[in-house]
Amino acid sequence: MKPIQGAIAMVLGIFAAAVGGDASRAAPDDLGPLSRLEGDWAGRLDAGALKLRLVLHVHTKDGSTAATLDSPDQNAIGLPATVTLAGGQVRISAHGAAGAFEGALSADGASLAGQWSGAPVTLTRMAPGAQAAVLNRPQSPVKPYPYREEAVAYDSAAARLAGTLTLPQGRGPFPAVVLIAGSGAARRDESVFGHAIFLVLADHLTRHGIAVLRYDKRGLGQSTGDYAAATSTDFAADAEAGVAYLKTRPEIDRGRIGLIGHSEGGLIAPMVAERDPAVASLVLMAGSGVPGDQIIMAQSRAIAAAAGVPEAALAANDALERRFLDAVMAAKDQPSAELAVRRVLKGAGMPDAAIDAQAKAASSNWYRFFLSYDPAPTLRRLRRPVLAIIGSKDLQVPSAQNLPALREALKSDPAAEVIELPGLNHLFQTARTGAPSEYGQIEETLSPTALDLITQWILDRAQRPVG
Repeated sequence: MKPIQGAIAMVLGIFAAAVGGDASRAAPDDLGPLSRLEGDWAGRLDAGALKLRLVLHVHTKDGSTAATLDSPDQNAIGLPATVTLAGGQVRISAHGAAGAFEGALSADGASLAGQWSGAPVTLTRMAPGAQAAVLNRPQSPVKPYPYREEAVAYDSAAARLAGTLTLPQGRGPFPAVVLIAGSGAARRDESVFGHAIFLVLADHLTRHGIAVLRYDKRGLGQSTGDYAAATSTDFAADAEAGVAYLKTRPEIDRGRIGLIGHSEGGLIAPMVAERDPAVASLVLMAGSGVPGDQIIMAQSRAIAAAAGVPEAALAANDALERRFLDAVMAAKDQPSAELAVRRVLKGAGMPDAAIDAQAKAASSNWYRFFLSYDPAPTLRRLRRPVLAIIGSKDLQVPSAQNLPALREALKSDPAAEVIELPGLNHLFQTARTGAPSEYGQIEETLSPTALDLITQWILDRAQRPVG
């Protein structure tokens, strides 16, 4: 039986990091076979609840063949790729991507069919000059903006962080927020499935008089540091550095700096606020109220149920997921966690390629910390304005599980509000089912209901007039 992947961040991590630099180039001896793959190939990775578009480019130039891989839905473009072709069998790997494609070239040379770490993929040769479909994202702002935009950089304890600061017109001082992204290799716009979530959010807030700082995670984009070794506590330190930076800016009101965290960012924001009493307010967008292992169990079942998996299979996968998580949580270090995960998945009959990808992801410092971390104690200690919102159709941080936990944890904070937003999914889009498979199909990036609620809530807590 093949287990359902409960950790959406692990699935998204397959193609999360866009990497610059030269593409991998084949040795001259490989040019003969690889010439059969010359051109552009497009298809879709089918990871159950997630459907991710893939585009492979193989082109010969200056006596060598260069290959790159795009995952447009992950905003990962130009990943240097290594491609091999032997006896009709094709293998594709990409720098910054977990796992690899293994499949076969069709007899007519028109398609590549196989799997990427256990997920089916078929890539079809594109006609010369054809372009991959462009997604319609009507909320993405178009320059020139009616506000100021500035590239900034500042230091955290273990990284030099690069970001974008948007400032309303006028002298200020303005209320401000730091945006904290969710899990995965997010850069400043938190782009996923063609949606630039933080770009749209920052645009809306700044148009309404709120300054916004958003930044590339450490080790990604233009930021330095080691992303792969970081945990949520490291990312909290980076967010705290963003608050410290805003305090140095004369356009910003030091007494009105808040945090907005999405998903894992909603777990991180309270960590920052607890350490820095100067944080004036927090907006937790799909932030969890229970430990990570409980989130993984709930999201795995919810997503599988939405995909029509029968109850008997759901129960079997619950049991396997629990063994998987218990193995990770019981391990004393990364090597022992990887070994334990391999044993569980091997016993479940998972293909070796899929085991490799999941074992590496599940044994990471980030994942092991996430499973064991309980956000409730930190939430209980907060005494400042908090807005916690979750969509009723969120399957990754289910509202039925997390809203009661958030209300209980924040009940002693008189300035806290916990609200369910009807009809919205984990990305705060207006959704039909809430399944991750819909994220890229929905044209809306952020529901106007969520945008207006967040913006007005922040403005209502900005005591002094702006301008």
